[in-house]
Amino acid sequence: MVSHEEPQKAYQRVVSHHTPPLRAIVVGAGLGGCATAIALHHHGHEVVAVLDKVRAFNRLGDSLGLGENAYRLLARWGCNIKEIQEIGNQSPTMKIRRWHDGKILAEQPLMDMAGYIGHRGDYHDIFLKWVGERGIPIRMGCEVVAYKDADPTPSLTLASGETLTADVIVACDGIKSLARHLVLGARDDPVSSGYACFRAYFEPSDEMRADPSRNAFLHEDSVNFWIGPDTHVVQNTLRGGREFNWILTHKDDGDVPESWFQPGDMDEVRRLVADLDPDIREAIKSTEKCLDWKICYRKPLPTWVSPDSHRIVLLGDSCHAHLPTSAQGASQACESAGVLAVSLSLVGRKDVKIATRAYEKLRFPRTRVSQTHGEDLRDRWHNVLKNVDKDIEVDPEMVKIKNRPLYAFDSEKDTMERWDGVVRLVQAEFANGKIELLC
Repeated sequence: MVSHEEPQKAYQRVVSHHTPPLRAIVVGAGLGGCATAIALHHHGHEVVAVLDKVRAFNRLGDSLGLGENAYRLLARWGCNIKEIQEIGNQSPTMKIRRWHDGKILAEQPLMDMAGYIGHRGDYHDIFLKWVGERGIPIRMGCEVVAYKDADPTPSLTLASGETLTADVIVACDGIKSLARHLVLGARDDPVSSGYACFRAYFEPSDEMRADPSRNAFLHEDSVNFWIGPDTHVVQNTLRGGREFNWILTHKDDGDVPESWFQPGDMDEVRRLVADLDPDIREAIKSTEKCLDWKICYRKPLPTWVSPDSHRIVLLGDSCHAHLPTSAQGASQACESAGVLAVSLSLVGRKDVKIATRAYEKLRFPRTRVSQTHGEDLRDRWHNVLKNVDKDIEVDPEMVKIKNRPLYAFDSEKDTMERWDGVVRLVQAEFANGKIELLC
């Protein structure tokens, strides 16, 4: 039985006899893929390569938060998390405001939301650097076009015709994952959430910084939220006012593919913020361009593991995508990376299927909790003011972000504490010839 002592000590004692390490391929070099490569390397596995179909990464996206539940793991894996913390938002608090006049409805520590909030592209650069520091190859311009679900050696084929094999393949290739189709046995289309985001991230001009109608939130690092009926705005100012980000979430039933790259309609943005608090409205209205992101989600998957070899595994957005209001997507990918890496180290090469099936059982309930946190927050923000007179006070607890309870969780420790029981369940399922679905 694995003890409940400090996780790394118990873990090292249990796995010290498992040699040689497993060979793994990671598909997708985003934050989840990088975290997976780092975790696998830390736990003694050989990461053959991290593959990504793009030829180069651009500084895309905008705000991203990483919680203490992710920092705990990254630090354990030998990452210098100060590199992340130093470029994150330094504001000690965040304010939740009323839509039309900016009245503060609640104020709470910024860490209650998502830990340190920074630019996704900057955080991604650091994750890529951490992967490179470990000597893990990152191969760009490598698009996976097919998988072969073979035991004991699964493989994938690139657009170039090259075939790669490993003991386990981890697909961290996002919500449009190709491996997801293999695991499910069929295509599943994204489901509209009924909402979309207009998003912008830019360096304010000197003119904007000098304009009292637009510079209210440009003097220092700050995070504010304006909430109204079926809508909310997020403002994130970084680096002492040198970088400015806003996100406008609104009702939208349009059928547009999930993409960071859909150009936004600033005229529509100006219409949507016409009755917004003037202190932030003019800064948004004067923005030159933005992105339009239709918020889609996938229904919870019945399995995260390929049906034949059980050696092709989904991780991150490919199997547990989160709404933006969860502020936990990247953190949960880190948690999943830790669980998968530990699980693979607790078995031998012949028992990879035990590890992968244990991984999905360990992770599914936890990710559902964090996903529903985001759904709950969005619904509370969008509904609390619908039937309330403008002069009636709103209970701050009705609008506060409630992610703090998620942070104490140690996914690697949880894996070792529950390992024996989960493995017995998985072994029984294999013996009976029937793998129970997750949902």
